Amino acid sequence: MSDKLLWLLWHFVNIPSRIYFAPYGVGLGHASRLVSIASYLGKNYLSRFSSYGEAVPYIRMSGYDCSIVPPVEFVWSSESGFSVKRSLAQLPLWLSNFSKQMLLETKTMSRFVSNVVVSDSRLSPILSARILSIPSIVILNQIKLLLSPRLRQFWGARVFEKLTGEIMGLFWSNSDRILVPDLPPPYTISEHNIWDCDVTSRKVEYVGFVVPLNNIHVDDMTKVANEVGLVRSKPIVFIHISGPKQTRLSLLSTIIESAKSMPQIQWIASEGRPDGSTSPVRMAPNILYYEWCPIKDELFALSDLVIIRGGHTVISQAIMYGKPIITIPIQNHGEQLGNSEKVEKLKIGIKLDPNNIQKEQIVAAVNTALGTNQYTDNSQRLKSIADKFNGIDKISEIIRQYV
Repeated sequence: MSDKLLWLLWHFVNIPSRIYFAPYGVGLGHASRLVSIASYLGKNYLSRFSSYGEAVPYIRMSGYDCSIVPPVEFVWSSESGFSVKRSLAQLPLWLSNFSKQMLLETKTMSRFVSNVVVSDSRLSPILSARILSIPSIVILNQIKLLLSPRLRQFWGARVFEKLTGEIMGLFWSNSDRILVPDLPPPYTISEHNIWDCDVTSRKVEYVGFVVPLNNIHVDDMTKVANEVGLVRSKPIVFIHISGPKQTRLSLLSTIIESAKSMPQIQWIASEGRPDGSTSPVRMAPNILYYEWCPIKDELFALSDLVIIRGGHTVISQAIMYGKPIITIPIQNHGEQLGNSEKVEKLKIGIKLDPNNIQKEQIVAAVNTALGTNQYTDNSQRLKSIADKFNGIDKISEIIRQYV
């Protein structure tokens, strides 16, 4: 059947517009952004996903069909975070899986009769859409591949970063639109990963954070506080550690040991495991632990401080709630390190060095963050700027232009 006949059939039968979403599969930040957009667009649109890793059960749990494609991801370890050597050793497998991704994406997009493809930080869906002449949108908070701080001390490494940024920019430019889910300069959280990339500079559009707006009612907060036994007059710290599963448990263990030494503070920890239990476990009189936290938004609203990695989505969410932040980025993870540096630069939080993180460092950072109004005041000011943008609404509006 020709494209014209297919279009006429769609037009007269009134088949709902079809959107193909393709998030990066490591961690849940990329998938949660696209799930939020699909949910916002509603039932007048048919949404289908493709991804891999922990993103797949999260997407399916959210009520959407999700095809599984072979993974193209970095190698992680609990000891040192991102492993450069082991990741480079995976290069032949990456190339093989990338070609398999493109083959599967092309077949699925054709069968789904996609009107538009929306990728979050994945290249293969963009190239597949280009082959099929389907409009595509890419959501990116990282154009350049940043190296570790140790390597970036060398001139050659910085040249390499610039070169790979321009090359990746050429690939990303195969999409019709490049949308950055961030605030425009000078407030851009992902400035280290986005700025100074010449080839995409004219195509980049800042749309604001892509997180659901703060609509938690006071009654909802009171209900949750009563259910989990929180006393509103005492400090509340929400530990929200996400990212590659190999990097989570060791850090969570260190933070919980720190929490035990501060009984005057109420702690709620979330491991961010999509297939985990939603029932909390009390680790100590002042510590609750969730494998998967179903009341994450309410806890963001209730907390006085959040402890997170350095992922862009969770930093965005903390800002939208006006909360001060302690970041503990994954070691050697250039993007998270860059985001965390911007958090410190904006004075909305404290960045801890992930190398050899100790209980004493966490205790000192928590006491500093809770002992002054500086971080809370700055977070509230940045929230007032972020409130002027609605990334979900803006991206949904752009998607509608194509369908």
